[in-house]
Amino acid sequence: MPIKMVVGLGNPDEKYAMTRHNVGYRVIDLLKKNPPSRVKLFKPEGYMNSSGISVAEMMRRNGYKPNDILVVCDDFSIPLGTPRIRLSGSSGGHNGLDSIIQSLGTQEIPRLRVGIGPVPLGKDPADFVLEPFAGRDERAKVEIVIPLITQIVEEAITSSLEVAMNRYNNRSL
Repeated sequence: MPIKMVVGLGNPDEKYAMTRHNVGYRVIDLLKKNPPSRVKLFKPEGYMNSSGISVAEMMRRNGYKPNDILVVCDDFSIPLGTPRIRLSGSSGGHNGLDSIIQSLGTQEIPRLRVGIGPVPLGKDPADFVLEPFAGRDERAKVEIVIPLITQIVEEAITSSLEVAMNRYNNRSL
């Protein structure tokens, strides 16, 4: 099935704009500068934990099914800059994905997880994801990774999710 909508997860307040949790929003922002044709780009307006409500509403209004979308989100269990595409599965503890799964009533939701980890020893993951990327090296890597993630999204749109999975899954960018 072709992708009809790309959903980037994040939190709407400006204070979260450069945090690890807003990787999905940043990918959508970059895609909007040169939008792929025939694909809706969507950033849920509510906070991460309630993303599913607005995603489900947008899907209902447009007649989309769960396999018509691609959700882009962060994942602290994956090394920084590593992409992982899955066609379905659990939320893996990601509250935004969990909200979407609960709202749509299915785990059959394609997703592109972007590694933001690892969480430092002794650090609460909930605090970690709401922090900006640390240090010059991490910030520099993210500035390279976000455009590469948009290329993966574009590949998934123009070719297929399977092609993008085979080419990019688990490869450090």
